[in-house]
Amino acid sequence: MLTSVDNELLCRVGPGTPMGNFMREYWFPGLKSDELPEPDCAPVRIKLLGEELVAFRDTDGNVGLVDNYCPHRRASLFFGRNEECGLRCVYHGWKFDVNGNCVDMPSEPAESNFKDKVRITAYPCQERNGIVWTYMGSREAPPPLPELEGNMHDSYNITVLHRPINWMQGLEGEMDTLHVTFLHLGHLNERNTEPGTFNRFQATMREGKFDVRETEHGTSYGMFRPTPDGQNYWRVGHILFPFYAMVPGIENPLGANAGFIAYVPMDDHHTLEWGVRALKPGETPNDQLRNYLPNTTEWHGRYNIDQNFANDFLIDREAQRKNESFTGIKGIRQQDMAMTESMGSIYDRTKEHLGTTDQMIIKTRRRFIAAARQLAEDGTPPPGVDSPAAYHQRSGQIALSQGVDWWDATKELRETFNVEPMVMEASG
Repeated sequence: MLTSVDNELLCRVGPGTPMGNFMREYWFPGLKSDELPEPDCAPVRIKLLGEELVAFRDTDGNVGLVDNYCPHRRASLFFGRNEECGLRCVYHGWKFDVNGNCVDMPSEPAESNFKDKVRITAYPCQERNGIVWTYMGSREAPPPLPELEGNMHDSYNITVLHRPINWMQGLEGEMDTLHVTFLHLGHLNERNTEPGTFNRFQATMREGKFDVRETEHGTSYGMFRPTPDGQNYWRVGHILFPFYAMVPGIENPLGANAGFIAYVPMDDHHTLEWGVRALKPGETPNDQLRNYLPNTTEWHGRYNIDQNFANDFLIDREAQRKNESFTGIKGIRQQDMAMTESMGSIYDRTKEHLGTTDQMIIKTRRRFIAAARQLAEDGTPPPGVDSPAAYHQRSGQIALSQGVDWWDATKELRETFNVEPMVMEASG
């Protein structure tokens, strides 16, 4: 368990907070490119790290991410006109470009230079394969984009979910790989799984042992169970700063999938969960049987689904009773959502009781807290922020001979990386 002080440090991400400042030093997903489908299209409300922002695509196709509030009288720029390479406030006509410069102030006399003294907060943006990445940190020259392979293939699948929880609460669910055995596969057993499959191992061996490694990118875990033929069945996954996860999945062999999950904080109590994965040859994009509600323009109105806490995630108690489904909740991701959202938006970690299988959670929390404090206290650069290749990792499952060091034995599969980055620069 954490102290209340550490829990606050871990969860709070607004401007000026240690964890918020830490996250701002990294590039991260801001919105999907198709949310701004064409030049001069309607702007979009975006909330990131407790800041209320507006995203727009200007006449030249560049993406701007600027303060929601016009610096004149603080009216919302969401209602602005996106025209002629700038976003114009409809209240008094002040107009701002993607760099935050005031480029027109029609209410001032022609001889006035007042507009040259006014700027609006604007964050740099870059687009890569369907994602608008943003940097909200302190550096005049931002670091390079992380080389997250799932976003560097021409064929990709992107899903986004709005989650009414704190970012770390969602991320901890990805560290907790043992829950797959119960939450997702609890109704499976030896009779309804195939011998030699990963599902058979998970359905018949409920316990596991962990080895956790601190890395340049964050933390990695190997969880193993001994098999009847003298091997160890390993589940290998990673947490990467500031809020990325690479998880083994249920039947994914190690090295086969290039993808990541990101828990991007909107504020302390709301998160956008990103799932980004390179598609295999012949595979088509899909969204795993999720039914989305219509998007609205409200701050938290994007990417909500019909299964949610308000309707108990449409739990089917009859299916649960008959053991047709362990949870009665349809969808693996929805099962995860039910558990993490049932804790409340920020749960009190001083009241938890962690066991031996929670090593990954314990060590990852400590690593995040230490890194955020080091940045706050002496300016120590966040781990991996200047090393794009630190993100060259894949997760998955593998069987290894007992006694073999899993970290060394999996190096080639874990660090498989076979793409050349294609980055389109945008002003900001």
